[in-house]
Amino acid sequence: MQITSRFTIAVHMITVIDYVDGKMPVTSRFLADSIGANPVIIRNVMGQLKEAGLILSSQGKSGIALARPVSEITFYDIYKAVDCVDGTGLFHFHENPSMDCPVGRNIHGAMDERLQDIQQTMEEEMKQISLADVVSDVRKANA
Repeated sequence: MQITSRFTIAVHMITVIDYVDGKMPVTSRFLADSIGANPVIIRNVMGQLKEAGLILSSQGKSGIALARPVSEITFYDIYKAVDCVDGTGLFHFHENPSMDCPVGRNIHGAMDERLQDIQQTMEEEMKQISLADVVSDVRKANA
């Protein structure tokens, strides 16, 4: 089980955009330098955030901006925007348990609902955390 690094990259990006807040243009190169990631990855994540309506980007002086305040952007919004989890869910089950084994033939039935409940609980918690929380902590650390 692992949520891809696109999630933390996206949180970092949005935090930088808010932190800079018009003091200077935010570009993919600027973000790549801050995050320490390849600019191609940054542009891919930017595309996902833009498609989800979380950021605005334009060529030229204005650069990248937030589409809405950080207080209205949750971890869940970002998690969904950057496709952290595919359609099969957060947990990926091994594909071929033995049907000849009493555990193998029953392991899905014993675990599937529990794993889905765990994912749902995590997603509900993510809906309660806004990017304003992260931005606030970063600002305090730099004060």
